[in-house]
Amino acid sequence: MTHPELYRNHSTHKKSHRLIPYLLLLCLLTLLSGCASAKDPDTSAASSENSSGKPHKLTIMLDWYPNAVHSFLYAAQQNGYFAEEGLEVDIQMPADSNDALKLVAAGKVDLALSYQPQVLMARSEGIPVKSVAALVRHPLNHLLVPAESGITGPKELTGKNAGYSSIPLYEAMLRTMVKYDGGDPASLNLIDVGFDLIPALSTGRADGIIGGFINHEALILEKEGHPVTSFDPTDYGVPDYYELVLVASEQGLLDKEDDYRKFMNAARKGQQFVQEQPQQALEILFAHEDATAPLDQAIETKSLEILLPLMDAGKLPFGQQEEKSWENVHTWLSENGLLSGETDSKDAFVNL
Repeated sequence: MTHPELYRNHSTHKKSHRLIPYLLLLCLLTLLSGCASAKDPDTSAASSENSSGKPHKLTIMLDWYPNAVHSFLYAAQQNGYFAEEGLEVDIQMPADSNDALKLVAAGKVDLALSYQPQVLMARSEGIPVKSVAALVRHPLNHLLVPAESGITGPKELTGKNAGYSSIPLYEAMLRTMVKYDGGDPASLNLIDVGFDLIPALSTGRADGIIGGFINHEALILEKEGHPVTSFDPTDYGVPDYYELVLVASEQGLLDKEDDYRKFMNAARKGQQFVQEQPQQALEILFAHEDATAPLDQAIETKSLEILLPLMDAGKLPFGQQEEKSWENVHTWLSENGLLSGETDSKDAFVNL
């Protein structure tokens, strides 16, 4: 009920009585005005403190130990790009490579590095994560075979030993590649070699491996005297996918989307620095190597040379994602039985 209606209902009251509420209201407004004036200095001080005070803290968990692909993060941190955006970023290394996605979903870290197919598979399990940037835009995981083997395509692994690293996704990739090339995936002798991909190939235990990256395992094998031939899965029926993506939780996006946008502003500056000053960027990275995982500088230098064109978004901003990519990967995962439940590819990503 509004005030005019209230007073019309009390029209029989004396005029002096009707003045009382107005007088009380006037006194109340005067008191409130005085209180507001008294609080103005404190309000201004609080506003000033928020605008020029402590930076907002964010945590990001890597997918692995610090290496060349993470150079843009350390460049952004070292060169003050995060600080310019009012952010203080804590870069963490996971105890296990599978931890990052779980921790960001649980709200234990703000952001994490993961992989496009894993984001879709996680969402199909009801895990509320979303990709906010595509960092490496094409697969690094290739089928690797010894260069001396003479194998010229995936179909030639038919009836041979093929090693993979415990991940059903990689098994599905290999089967797709062999079938697309005209071979029989059912005749593959698949060997789960875990993380022992390099010795599996170098010792001859496997005739080929899937799960090894062209910017890491392939380079190490070559350095150790075991050069390899690599086959890009996108040439053999596997959709082109974002190898590395930046992931947030859905709740995190609701709470901190502005901070995440600022993070991406700084990340873009960091990647631009890496592109323009790769050697300086690597020097910054080497200064942050983890003691438990020392870096081979020659390997990381070659790795960055491989990575830079694969991280380049062309005319798009660094990190920009395309809906078609998510649709294609979703379709392939579904066809290979890798999605646990219903999920919409359009809900799996957002561009910041």
